[in-house]
Amino acid sequence: MTTLDPTTALVIIDLQKGIVGLPTAHPSSDVVRNAATLADAFRRHGLPVVLVNVAGGAPGRTQAPPRGGDRPADWAELVPELHLQPSDLTVTKHTWGAWQGTTLDADLRDLGVTQVVVAGISTSIGVESTARGAHERGYNVTLAVDAMTDSNADAHENSLTRIFPRLGETATTTEIVGLLDAR
Repeated sequence: MTTLDPTTALVIIDLQKGIVGLPTAHPSSDVVRNAATLADAFRRHGLPVVLVNVAGGAPGRTQAPPRGGDRPADWAELVPELHLQPSDLTVTKHTWGAWQGTTLDADLRDLGVTQVVVAGISTSIGVESTARGAHERGYNVTLAVDAMTDSNADAHENSLTRIFPRLGETATTTEIVGLLDAR
């Protein structure tokens, strides 16, 4: 990673009660901890934090049934470790990416955001789709590689090594916080 724009937003994907408990390639507790560290740093520097959850799938047929079977009432609630703040933007999506059918793009543009740092679960689905959407909309993209995981280790690795370098820059939580603190 080379730089962070003056108005960079953190976008955290699907760190919610119903998803963080599912089996993942890397411990979701580490992902949550790193995402929370990023959120605290962005807030400390007065930068936007966007917390995204998913509340169901897009309409249309799919061959795969919903993972996890019947969903409990708190399935879509964000994990408390993220310390949701009144200043945070929250987005509820019904597709893989956070852009379609939401006000995310308009909200970020209203704030003058030119770059997004993306983290969350799943790397190859929600994170990658959101990063692709950001790239398509002209945002500079950074992927927080230690603040994401996937249910499939091969899919996670494919996103990290083949897809993300074409969408933007990659960095660790420590590197991102270091750049924030050096400003």
